[in-house]
Amino acid sequence: MTILLLLIPLGLGLLALAIWAFAWAVRHGQFEDLEAEGARILFEDPVVPDAGERAAASRAPAPRGDPS
Repeated sequence: MTILLLLIPLGLGLLALAIWAFAWAVRHGQFEDLEAEGARILFEDPVVPDAGERAAASRAPAPRGDPS
């Protein structure tokens, strides 16, 4: 029975934390566009060259015009 003296305040504290987290998420726009986030996984990300590829491209000689 004395465990209730620990569990009730602990439960109320967790409830307050959950309400605070939900309010924070609503204020910061976490629930604004739910459909687009679900569809975003279906599209491929643009390819960004890594640092090694960019360095190699910057050292490559510039193409010359047609010699004829």
